[in-house]
Amino acid sequence: MTQHDTSAAQAPADALGYIRSRGSGALAERMGIEFTEFTAERAVATMPVEGNTQPIGLLHGGAYVVLGETLGSMHANLVAPDGHVAVGLDINATHTGSAVSGTVTGVCTPIKLGRSVAVHEIVVSNDQGMRCSTIRITNFYKHISQ
Repeated sequence: MTQHDTSAAQAPADALGYIRSRGSGALAERMGIEFTEFTAERAVATMPVEGNTQPIGLLHGGAYVVLGETLGSMHANLVAPDGHVAVGLDINATHTGSAVSGTVTGVCTPIKLGRSVAVHEIVVSNDQGMRCSTIRITNFYKHISQ
């Protein structure tokens, strides 16, 4: 069950357009991460396996984490309270499957959106729909000095 705090800002009406015009950062772009859904309720992105593998041909565990952090941090910033920016405090991942080709899809949903922290879960699945990794990220909402 997701807990939302009323102090969290509302997402823009065209959040996916916003993220596409803003960009997701050099690392996410280099890894081929593409957002396909971006709303106040969830964020979804894909990433190719090719170019992001370890020497034995499996998608690199760190690549799953980059996808998870990109989704979780971008979503936390989308719904950040006014005058705040989300910065990462903690991230962890449990890899339970593998991807060797095609793309993986990450689905990010908030667990808690509060006044000071946001916690998200990201489930990453391969093209066959098998869960490959479960990632949890906690972001702190830092006040932006003006």
